[in-house]
This record gives sequence, structure tokens and C-alpha cells, in this order.
Amino acid sequence: MAAAGRKPLVKDFNHFITCYLCRGYLIKPTTVTECLHTFCKSCIVQHFEDSNDCPRCGIQVHETNPLEMLRLDNTLEEIIFKLVPGLREKEQQELDFWKKNQPRENGQENARRQRIGLPDVRGDYDDGGGDGDDGGDEDCHRSDPQIAICLDCLRNTGQSGETSVTDLMKRFIRCSSRVTVGTIKKFLSLKLKLPSSYELDVLCNGEIMGRDHTLEFIYMTRWRLHGENTYPMVLEYRPRIDFG
Repeated sequence: MAAAGRKPLVKDFNHFITCYLCRGYLIKPTTVTECLHTFCKSCIVQHFEDSNDCPRCGIQVHETNPLEMLRLDNTLEEIIFKLVPGLREKEQQELDFWKKNQPRENGQENARRQRIGLPDVRGDYDDGGGDGDDGGDEDCHRSDPQIAICLDCLRNTGQSGETSVTDLMKRFIRCSSRVTVGTIKKFLSLKLKLPSSYELDVLCNGEIMGRDHTLEFIYMTRWRLHGENTYPMVLEYRPRIDFG
């Protein structure tokens, strides 16, 4: 601990900004959501190739795919870069070196590594966008911590006895954990081609979620607290019910 009256040194914070696995400064800090321990992204991904347990506390992160329980911590990364002089430049130099010297045939391997880090899932997952016409905004929020969710249709009677909401063609989406329920409602309205006046309820564990709730907030306070829940998080939607 820093002595009273002296300026704190970087080493005073080493306990908070170094990786338990490699003992170096955290590079692309990545947090295990089950226990909130943080490691270098490459270190924890490599560890999970042989184990499903957190290397620090030993808790089982996931029965089959612990990589799904990782979240990048961009705020901590910025703090570390500000605390450690020259670290950002050194990492950028290394990235530039490997980009320049990697063989062309490594393209498929690079794609695999992107998937096992904090992936943008393709195939059965929707990217959370529209119909693909807005190419200029393709990378919006891609640097945010990502979360995968499943959107299930509740076939309840809603406004005026209607049951016009249907299942999505792709129920699984991956998007920024900072997305709000209001944005999810807009996404559903777009995908289901609902009129602008049509109102939806979005629920988690049977509880209606507020428009300003973020997916991260819902995951932390509603979903993960139920031990029987698995990943990805399931949100249900239905026509809005007017309790009058």
C-alpha cells in the first residue's frame, strides 16, 4: 500500500492490473462472468482449451463451453494503458508485426481465434441488425462486451385480443451487452414487420423488463441469480397486455 504523503507508483496497483496466469499486465482484460475474475484474453482462452474451471478460484464456469462466459473489459484496458507508460504503443507494435508477418494461409485460423475469443457468432445467430442495407454501421458497438440471447415468442393474447406476433426466423442473436430493452423491442418490430403503434412486452423469468434496462443489467440481476438457468440468456416477448 502506498505510504502516506508519497505519490502512488504503478507497482502499487499491480495486484489489480496483472494477469494471474502470465503475471504480466492484463492485455485485452477478459472477465469470467461467473466469478468476476479477470485475465488476459489469450491466457484465459488458452486455459479453457483444457479446463472448464476458473484458474483462480476453481469454480466451474460452464459445463461444456466456458468461452461463452467471457466478457471483454474495455474500461479496465483503458485504465491500464493510462497507468503503464508505453504499454499501448508496445502492444500496437506487436500487433502490426504479426499482421505483417502472418502467412496468408492463416486466414482460417485467424477467423477461428476471433470466434473463440469473444465471438461474433454466425450461422444460427442473427447479428442484431436490420436486413443488411446499412453497411456503413456494420461495426457499430463491436468493441463493446458482447452477449448472446435467445428471443422466444410467448403466445399470449395481447392488445384487442390479437395474437399477431410470431416466432423469429433466427431466435438467437449476439449484440452489445449495453443494448436496452427498448432497442430489442425496435428490433423485434422490424423483424416481425409490426406497425409502429404496436406495443410489446419483453420478459425475463416471467418478469416484464423496463425499456431502459440493459442486457448486462438483466443478465446480472435477473438471469444468473437463478442457478438452473443456462447460457444464452432467454428473453420472451408477447403483445403488450393492458391491465387497465
